[in-house]
Amino acid sequence: MKVERVSYDVMTPSAARGILEAIHWKPALRWHVDRIHVLKPISFQTIRRNEVNDKISESTARSAMKRRDLKGVWLSAGGGIGTQRSTTLLRDAAYVIEAHFSLTDKAGAEDTEAKHISMFNRRAASGQCFHRPCLGTREFAADFALIQDGAPMPASTLPVADQNRDLGWMLHDIDFVNGNTSRFFRARLEEGVLDVAKLAAEGWWRDDSSVAQSLLWPYGGAG
Repeated sequence: MKVERVSYDVMTPSAARGILEAIHWKPALRWHVDRIHVLKPISFQTIRRNEVNDKISESTARSAMKRRDLKGVWLSAGGGIGTQRSTTLLRDAAYVIEAHFSLTDKAGAEDTEAKHISMFNRRAASGQCFHRPCLGTREFAADFALIQDGAPMPASTLPVADQNRDLGWMLHDIDFVNGNTSRFFRARLEEGVLDVAKLAAEGWWRDDSSVAQSLLWPYGGAG
């Protein structure tokens, strides 16, 4: 929404990609989210937060840097600058991300698929990340765990009534190559799974990249 923050019913593919990139990313590879398994009931809660309408100007920040003094840099919540906004967010969210990556034109001779999937699996298994993954926004950090080959999927408690439903239009990702434009798709759950790759095959967008597969289980208190 333009003013009030309202979460989608399910984590977006771009948020899922952000979790993967937080664990392992290089210019040589690009992550593609294939499926998102919803493990918990879709429930919301609403909170209100005090925020500010303005931001410190670039010139003010540069002046403070030059004089090495923070005087006059702070924003005050008074004088009409502060505002209270409502946020409707998911609670007790948990997912399984199924994804693969493709090598980009920046990949060198040493950048092999086996090398990068091994690095990702090793980092995910030990809980390593370049920065803390989040469920959409930084306020809602996500824990994660790698699902090893042959291990069972985490149990799902998603009610049967919610396992097949139309989720409406959802953000897929930002097209950074073509003017940072937003790409949307008609999302739907089938048997508790948002099958992004299947929707691609239906023709709203095409992504024929292939290879290394990985499964990840992110979960958290809100997102």
